Parts: sequence; C-alpha cells; structure tokens
Amino acid sequence: MSDPQFFIGWAGRTGPALGRFLGSLTAAVLAALLVLALLLARGGGDPAPAGFGGPARDALAEGPQRLEGVLTLLPYPVLHMPGGPSVLLGGDGKRGAPSEASLQGQRVAAEGFLLRRGGIAMLVLEAPPAPLGPDTPPLPEALGRWRITGEVCDGKCAAGAMLPGTGLAHRACAALCVEGGLPPVLVATRAVAGSEFLLLAGPDGQAADWHAQLGLRVVLEGEVRRLGSLLLFHAAPP
Repeated sequence: MSDPQFFIGWAGRTGPALGRFLGSLTAAVLAALLVLALLLARGGGDPAPAGFGGPARDALAEGPQRLEGVLTLLPYPVLHMPGGPSVLLGGDGKRGAPSEASLQGQRVAAEGFLLRRGGIAMLVLEAPPAPLGPDTPPLPEALGRWRITGEVCDGKCAAGAMLPGTGLAHRACAALCVEGGLPPVLVATRAVAGSEFLLLAGPDGQAADWHAQLGLRVVLEGEVRRLGSLLLFHAAPP
C-alpha cells in the first residue's frame, strides 16, 4: 500500500508517480494534436491564390470600391467592367444583390466592399446599382461541353467572405447564403479554361436549385460559356 504508483479506486486520487506520468502523457497528446491540426490546416488546398492575374485585373483592389460596368442578371447579377474583370454582385449578410429587371444590359455604378479570391470576385453592395444609361452587354462565348469535378459552394464565401469558404463544415452556411439569393459556384478540382471557379446555372441558363449539392464534391456535365471574364457552367443538378 505504500507504493506511490499504486492506485486505489475508493481513495479518490492517483498516486504521485502515476499522476505525474498521466499528466505528462496528457500534455504530450494535446501538444501532438495541436501540431497535427496546424499541419492539416496549412496543408489544405486553396483552389486559387489571391489576385486575378494580368496587368489590367491587378488594378482591382480588395476593399471599398465604386465600380462601373454593364450589368447582366442571369443567372445571377454580374457587373462586367470594360477592359477588366466580371464581378459577382451580392447583398449584405446572407442575401443576394438588390437589382431591378430594367437594369439588364444597362451601364450602372455600384458601390460596396470588394471580396476577391483567385479568379472570382464579389462586390457586396451598399445600395442597389444606379443606372447610368444604355450599353451593350457582353455576348456569351461557347467553350464546349465539359465534364467537371468540383465542390458546389456559395459565391460570397468562396470569394473570401469566410475562410475557409469551402468544405463540408461550411455546408450549413453555404445553404443559408444560397437560400438568401447569393449565387452558387463550382470550385473545380482542376482549372477549366484558365479558371477554378464557375458560376452555376441550369441547362436553360436560369438559376437552378443546388441546395442538395452544397459542400459536396460532385461530377457535373454541361455546357461552359464565357461571359465577360466569368465562366458560366450550364448543368443540371444531379
């Protein structure tokens, strides 16, 4: 009974030597788990580095912005800047961009906070776009039929509103964002025509219901079109 490593269940405490051993073991296990978590976090694949690439596009900085361009509304509002990138539009919080059907194809001014990640950007609007006059929207360029593997995400968080903005742990947030009208995007495992991000549309070019696929890796087949600098993927939800 005098052995300091001997454990007596009814005594309510552990022997000094055994207690020190268990304390050291617990600390070592917690430290190992912390290191493992840091390694896993750093090793997670980022679908794209920061920045758009190209001299004209690099001028578009993250943060408060006032942008002018041509507005298209299908399948979701996109601002096409002359000689620059095409930028998704979103509202505050988990809401889609406020816009009027009469602004389709019009030149508008939009103010808000710009999010950007890789080849995707979203301007979170402070107010509805202000019309500046008629203009000519970009024509879609057909890039053929593709079979693409990727993850279905919401465009706002994928553009940098949340980090990470992808993965199964983000699924509930993505569902609320898409339910509120924010655009769903496909983050491809490999670049498609130079971009890892594709704005999702149904086969008819209208918005489709992607709730069941959010946060999941899927394989989709459909038509890819370039609209401005943005890729549209016309596919049916599986």
